[in-house]
Amino acid sequence: MGLILFILLSTLEIILAVRGRGKEKEKKVWLKNRLVVRLAEIAIVLIALLLPFGQKWRIAPLLGFLAVLGVIALLKWLGGRRKENVEKKTGGAVSNCVFSILFIGLLLIPAFVFTGYKGLPVSGSHAVAETSAILIDSSRIDPFEQDGSFREVPVHFYYPADAAEGETFPLVVFSHGAFGYYQSNTSTYTELASSGYVVAALDHPHHAFFTQDTAGKTVLVDQGFLQTATMLNNSNSYDDPEARYPIYREWMELRTADMNCVLDALKLAGESGRLNDAWFLPENNADAILPVLKMIDMKKIGLMGHSMGGAASVQVGRERDDISAVIDLDGTMLGEFLGAENGDYVVNAEPYAVPLLEFANWEQYNDRKEYLSSGYVYPNEVLLSNAEECHYVTVRDTLHMDFTDLPLLSPTLGKMLGSGERDNVETMTIVNGLVRDFFNAYLKGDGAFSAQEIY
Repeated sequence: MGLILFILLSTLEIILAVRGRGKEKEKKVWLKNRLVVRLAEIAIVLIALLLPFGQKWRIAPLLGFLAVLGVIALLKWLGGRRKENVEKKTGGAVSNCVFSILFIGLLLIPAFVFTGYKGLPVSGSHAVAETSAILIDSSRIDPFEQDGSFREVPVHFYYPADAAEGETFPLVVFSHGAFGYYQSNTSTYTELASSGYVVAALDHPHHAFFTQDTAGKTVLVDQGFLQTATMLNNSNSYDDPEARYPIYREWMELRTADMNCVLDALKLAGESGRLNDAWFLPENNADAILPVLKMIDMKKIGLMGHSMGGAASVQVGRERDDISAVIDLDGTMLGEFLGAENGDYVVNAEPYAVPLLEFANWEQYNDRKEYLSSGYVYPNEVLLSNAEECHYVTVRDTLHMDFTDLPLLSPTLGKMLGSGERDNVETMTIVNGLVRDFFNAYLKGDGAFSAQEIY
């Protein structure tokens, strides 16, 4: 749709500029033609908005821009009707054409970058609903804030909308990756919620690309964190563990504390049947939150996350005794580093007791032998070799972002950040099915879980 609109509108602008250079260079005639072109452009966009395609917000800014230009064109035409008919400067027609095409292109960027993605089909029978809250952790000062304010953790719930009175469901807590946000795996949440789970997808402020605080302010990713994470991720070597380890530890401490804050608040609310001062409800939706908390079975808790969120999930699963299953979506298990000595990492060799499902992208899977032969201590390999019960899975022709919904929402951004050649719908259908079946086995006791190594 974006390309079609750009071609149609640019063609009209070029026709207008060409006519302005030919016979009809008189200003009155040119003003009339410009008004006609503006009205035609508005009509084209309005027709496009009436067509059945998703995310129409992507072309809404363009309609606003053309409406403003249309009003200006109308006023100029009305004002110039009775004036002497002077010749229009050719340069003005050309510059207007260039200006208009440029801005049309800029305003159509969302239409080029984003698809009409509306989510994937779900296999469960439950309708899915959403609600949200922000948890205020009064035991921690937010290290990114300068005013000494407490750490805030937004939580977004996906749950069965048609739950029967007194019916309870397992809880799955999700942690996004670096520069991600809570909606990174919405298709996974809806698949789980439709299958009888309550999913709590949290934001890690300043690690998330953006989120909101209790004051309603948009909190963007911290530039220092962004630069450091990008620099370490783009490094071609794994040298200097002494410099890297303190950074990894700081990241994991922040994220695991966020996850523990959410888990502890959910358990306390479930036990007491009320919300304490830690709960901030942006829309004063206590009536929506409490029923969701009451349907959580806190004896059946699963954790999962993508990338750094996967690492945090693995670490919380090791540290708590109330976690029944953990899934790591292509995350390096940074929490397994215990220190750095003599130019190498010290990795936790204690057995991992919680059932674990580990996803690795295709490139990572094929690099395993190189990692091991080079002598680099890769924490995932150490944990998997010591885990009491684990499943290792890769999907052919995938890269890091293929384990999120981003390539479905925007193939362009997906390719920029790391998406392979595998069809994204196929990849996430495989991933979501395995996630559901894994949690069904370990949280619901629904049969034994098995998986191929390669899909």
